[in-house]
Amino acid sequence: MTSDYNKSARVVIRDCLGVKPNEKVLIICDTETERFGRPLFAEALNMNAEATLLIMKPRSRHGEEPPEQVAVAMRNVDVFVAPTKYSLTHTQARKMATQAGVRGATMPGITDEIFLSDAMIADYSDVKNRVERMGKALQNVKKIVITSPEGCNLTLYIDGRPLHLDTGIIHNKGDFGNLPAGEVYVAPIEGTAEGIIVFDGTIASIGQVTKPVKINVKNGNAVSFEGGSEANKLEQMLRGVGRPEAFNIAELGIGCNPHAKLMGNLLIDEKVYNTVHIALGDNSTFGGRTIAGIHIDGVVLKPTVVVNDEKTIIKDGAWLI
Repeated sequence: MTSDYNKSARVVIRDCLGVKPNEKVLIICDTETERFGRPLFAEALNMNAEATLLIMKPRSRHGEEPPEQVAVAMRNVDVFVAPTKYSLTHTQARKMATQAGVRGATMPGITDEIFLSDAMIADYSDVKNRVERMGKALQNVKKIVITSPEGCNLTLYIDGRPLHLDTGIIHNKGDFGNLPAGEVYVAPIEGTAEGIIVFDGTIASIGQVTKPVKINVKNGNAVSFEGGSEANKLEQMLRGVGRPEAFNIAELGIGCNPHAKLMGNLLIDEKVYNTVHIALGDNSTFGGRTIAGIHIDGVVLKPTVVVNDEKTIIKDGAWLI
């Protein structure tokens, strides 16, 4: 089993991040994810990097800022990797590190099953090709409509918002991604989302839903939740932040990793081919204007995606591009 962990660590450090000798590499984990941090640290040392392993107290939710000493360390290295219980992706600390030219990857909610999965050790040249195809299909798009068999019917606008291609190849200064990789994502224009979201896959911090969660959306914000205990839990997580911005429709993402399979964990489930995910809360770190202190994604299965009212790029969960 140790060799399997080492294999995944090699793919992350060598293939995905392209770590070079003498680079300053920071591995950030917490007390619940140390078993992933250590093989990554060991592999960075194998590459003759100037590596540091930092173990912190787990955060309490996705999008919560790390301690200041961690944020400072992130800005002062060449490369960081963050296998943590809760996501550092949508934090100001991560954003500032990227803006400082640090390249890095987050692995929020990482588990043994995901770390050892085919999606983690995928052929990232193939993943990159698929991500870039989807990115091309979304270029110059203003309006997107997402529907699904379970009743999702959401319209949103992305005109002028930057597209982010999570290819898994993080070799250049300031590059950032999620591992395992494989998605295209964008921050919709605030106030434009209208309709109904139905999460029938996985919701971050909740897992794979037993009953679809229906969210009514008006003027870019979630206004009501239906679907039993999981809908209640999602609403309470958002209310617990104490900020109305938590209900902002923050992200549209499209999964592009053909090796990813639904596991009930958003880190990998949002990368599953032929799925869409939509997030609520913060999008200030990838082109939006909303700072919320929380970012919660949910997966829509078998979506149909129509752009600019004229071109269908996914139909019933099958790519048409």
